[in-house]
Amino acid sequence: MPTRFSRTVGALGLLALAGPLAACGTESEAAAPLSDVSGSSAGSHPEWKNYTFTIGDNGGDGSQELAKITGVFDNAPYKVKFARFTYGPPLVQAAASGDIDLGSVGDVPPITGAAKEFGFKVVAVNRSLRPDQANENIIVPKGSALKTLADLKGKKLAVPQGSSAHGLALNALSSVGLSPKDVKLVFLDPAAGATAFNTGKVDAWSIWNPQSAIAVKGGARILAKGLPPIDQTSSYYVASEKSLNDRTKRAALTDVLKRLAHEFAWAIKHEDKYAEAISKEEGIPLDDAKASLETFETRVTPVEKSDIAAEQKLADAFLKAGQITKTVDVASITDNLLPAGYDSSKLEVTS
Repeated sequence: MPTRFSRTVGALGLLALAGPLAACGTESEAAAPLSDVSGSSAGSHPEWKNYTFTIGDNGGDGSQELAKITGVFDNAPYKVKFARFTYGPPLVQAAASGDIDLGSVGDVPPITGAAKEFGFKVVAVNRSLRPDQANENIIVPKGSALKTLADLKGKKLAVPQGSSAHGLALNALSSVGLSPKDVKLVFLDPAAGATAFNTGKVDAWSIWNPQSAIAVKGGARILAKGLPPIDQTSSYYVASEKSLNDRTKRAALTDVLKRLAHEFAWAIKHEDKYAEAISKEEGIPLDDAKASLETFETRVTPVEKSDIAAEQKLADAFLKAGQITKTVDVASITDNLLPAGYDSSKLEVTS
């Protein structure tokens, strides 16, 4: 999944920080539907007032705009700000370096990140509410002669390196007996991939929504859908170990995650507002945001043993295919923030 971008504090080059939102009020504060949400009472944690948490926004998932609309952080005893990324790998790098505290990425970035970075952990799961709806696909241009995955042999396939779409490409090729050596993988970020695809410089593109949905609307054709058994429909929250290892800050970060989960639970029941948030953050027409909205709708839960097993299988596949050079033990990079049984789809949303 996306899954769900500018200059960072340090060397990332793909991170843009928005101003603090919480504990400072907004113009719509009086009408904000979730302004009274509190995972923990502000009065119970006066020590949290000195914290500012940076939340990684993966590709314009609506989280920052929804925070403004819902007021979910208005009464928080800490401040938050958002950092925009084009895709998952730079977000994981930012978590590893401590430049962000929390963010959501697809299934692959934690694996490729753990193969070369330290300092982050997987702390929660975003599970699709519609697991029969693919959030990413391998697509070919209008009029392409390619009809099956096997036809990709010897062709150029654009892929955002280290992303969930990279995992889709790897597993899709493997499903028809092909390896990365049998195709010409062209590693491009989403914007460069769109240009290459639209100008005919690549034969296919592995990419998520809304980019995939927009391309299909324009005449592109889906060659393979990002659905089991070749792809997961879950994404993962990662957090900085710098925050997790501080007991007091960890408790506050858990509150941050619960508030994010609450705003998305509200958005699922207010789809027009959700689409508006995605449209604004992605910079796409509202109709395009609405067309791919179902694939954005998720529920937040703790990481389960089945998730670790699925991620481990993917990590092993990446190692076998030579896409990473280091064995990744997924269990060792997992550290649940949420209590057992937590499920954001069960949260009460009254307005």
